[in-house]
Amino acid sequence: MTRTGLTTHVLDTANGRPAAGVAISLRGPDGVVAGAVTNADGRTDEPLVAALADGIYELTFDIGGYYGDAGGYLGLVPVHVNLTASMGHAHVALLVTPWSYTTYRGS
Repeated sequence: MTRTGLTTHVLDTANGRPAAGVAISLRGPDGVVAGAVTNADGRTDEPLVAALADGIYELTFDIGGYYGDAGGYLGLVPVHVNLTASMGHAHVALLVTPWSYTTYRGS
């Protein structure tokens, strides 16, 4: 099966588990705006967009809302990625703690 579009997942590295219930918003280069919430596996059930267009995408992860009363330093975490239609599929992975984050291009 060939995947297309943009997918993501979030891992809570402070607690060693997928980050379920993280609200994500997306703004694409063609004005597409999407939203999703991560499932029990820390992933969205469907791709955020079905097909990529060339340009900068902004994913915003509500990490403050995820940690809630447990607090932390982070609120909204924006991640900007430059994607092209020729990629076919792109996957943005986010690893978080209440105080830090890192991202990488997943598969």
